[in-house]
Amino acid sequence: MTLPIRDRDRVFVLTGAGVSAESGLPTFRGADGLWRGHRVEEVASPAAWQRNPQMVWEFYSWRRDVHRTVRPNPGHLALARLEERLGERMFLCTQNVDSLHERAGSKRVVHMHGRLLESRCDCCTRPPLEDTRSYTSLDDVPRCPCGGRWRPNIVWFGEVPMHLDEILAAIGRTTLFLAVGTSGAVYPAASLAQAARQAGAHTFYIGPEEPLNRYAFDECFLGKSGEVLPELLDVG
Repeated sequence: MTLPIRDRDRVFVLTGAGVSAESGLPTFRGADGLWRGHRVEEVASPAAWQRNPQMVWEFYSWRRDVHRTVRPNPGHLALARLEERLGERMFLCTQNVDSLHERAGSKRVVHMHGRLLESRCDCCTRPPLEDTRSYTSLDDVPRCPCGGRWRPNIVWFGEVPMHLDEILAAIGRTTLFLAVGTSGAVYPAASLAQAARQAGAHTFYIGPEEPLNRYAFDECFLGKSGEVLPELLDVG
């Protein structure tokens, strides 16, 4: 089946950890979603940063190291081709902090949970900076001119997602909503499908298993995004 995308459609795509998992990035969900025996919530929160910034940086440095070893998969590439076709009529929002969408060729990616390869000050509001380095010691982590310490530019548990006004405005304009590889367990991202449906959009889910918010979708296509998307979007 090919998804019918009309000339007047505005497409909102939400991607989650399942898309990046197909490239080999850990999801940190489920029984095996641990790092050195820690649940991700224990190393990705403001409380963890205050308690042990060294451990937080070890975790994100490890994630940066893993990121260097992976490549975009056919799901990422299919979405980049769809963007080429639709231009500004496509809004790509991701829960993922990696750069695989960009490496696949997507130009307008909204990262609601931040970006792994950026850092920002933990004290002031200076814009984040590109930062691909891994830090083995907290002494190596740069300081901001204000005296604050650089932290990963990531939305941690308990923090407000980024770009929410822009995301919600796009939801209000969309006519076709696709959620790809997202479990429906993390809010507010999990509420976007229902919001789009209430705004009149047709909603579709693509992933290996039904999401927790299955009720919000008109149709579900079960399977890996790298296998389903090229055919569904007719970009193979």
